[in-house]
Amino acid sequence: MKNNIPTTVFMLGFVSLFMDLSSELVHSLLPLLLVNVLHTSMLEVGIIEGVAEATALIIKVFSGSISDAIGKRKILLLIGYGLSTFSKPFFPLAQHMETVFFARFADRIGKGVRDAPRDALIADVTPKEITGASYGLRQSMDTIGAVLGPLAAVALLFLLDDIRLALWFAFIPALFTIYIIFFKVKEPSHVKRTVKTKQIFSLSIMSSFSTSFWIVVTIGSLFMLARFSEAFLILKAQEAGFKIEFVPLVMVVMSIAYVFSAYPAGVLSDRLERKHMLSLGLLFLIVSDLILANASSYITIFLGAFLWGIHMGFSQGILTAMVADTAPRDKRGSAFGFFNLFSGLSMLLSSIFAGWLWQSFNSSFTFYTGALFALLSFIIVLWKLQEMKSNTQNIY
Repeated sequence: MKNNIPTTVFMLGFVSLFMDLSSELVHSLLPLLLVNVLHTSMLEVGIIEGVAEATALIIKVFSGSISDAIGKRKILLLIGYGLSTFSKPFFPLAQHMETVFFARFADRIGKGVRDAPRDALIADVTPKEITGASYGLRQSMDTIGAVLGPLAAVALLFLLDDIRLALWFAFIPALFTIYIIFFKVKEPSHVKRTVKTKQIFSLSIMSSFSTSFWIVVTIGSLFMLARFSEAFLILKAQEAGFKIEFVPLVMVVMSIAYVFSAYPAGVLSDRLERKHMLSLGLLFLIVSDLILANASSYITIFLGAFLWGIHMGFSQGILTAMVADTAPRDKRGSAFGFFNLFSGLSMLLSSIFAGWLWQSFNSSFTFYTGALFALLSFIIVLWKLQEMKSNTQNIY
């Protein structure tokens, strides 16, 4: 039937599930490897995480346009998922911080290369009337992997009591993604070429966007300054006295809160003003930071992580929708590119700054500073987004 979700979408859902399982298993254990085994400083952790996450966002500026230009998606999926897959063995093998930095950098380049072409391929193979269902299915399967990854980390630490040995298991689900893409993912024989020029990306287009769009970019950048890498949540749990095998549960709690808040927040943002939902998300982040700054028990750490996840549910999808609201229809790809570019640069700065604050002062100082940036964002959201009402009506 025409309204059935295409098999390719299901296959891409399994690809997301297995890769997220692999990546979140690594992300749950990597801060522990860096600090406990390789004796990495907090500033160095911030640099590694900041560069890694910023790289993924910045690479997205180009990957979607390239896939449009060449008219092929699958080759970029293989390159992106391949980089992430074959970076995995470098983590357990690492004897120095530099090896981990290289592996994280390669892994995040892979993510940046694959995400936009993957989402474009879903649109290529899916009838318009079920596009939302197809994206929802893939995101749901991705989220299952995000929960299973930290749970697998907990189980492996219990069974093996060895961080390096546990990290080797991340390679197995990652290999499944290559198999599925190569043998099971099909793309249309003819993908419509949407790029009219050989120029993939141009800074000159910046002047064509409205003031409303740049306000959203500013808000998104401030969000990233307030929300540093989740690696610091894991390290906070360890500092609070968590047994090492229980530390990855922080990521499970955060992911579950994110999962169950994102869809209701998105629905409400379609009915209410998005700035109100975004402001609520910032309040959740402020409270989360304040709780984590003073957390010293399982209950307070889990509560802080839960509120952190809710804030993501109330911000990620809504910011994406606001970009779409304020960008011209024929320039949305470039708009998302610029949004990711500036968000990535902010993520780089925030994670390095968070690590420096932790190392120079203490963990509480890091989270108090995050709350301060979140409060600044809250004030700007309430103030500047008032200017968007008249502009948004005239951008199409």
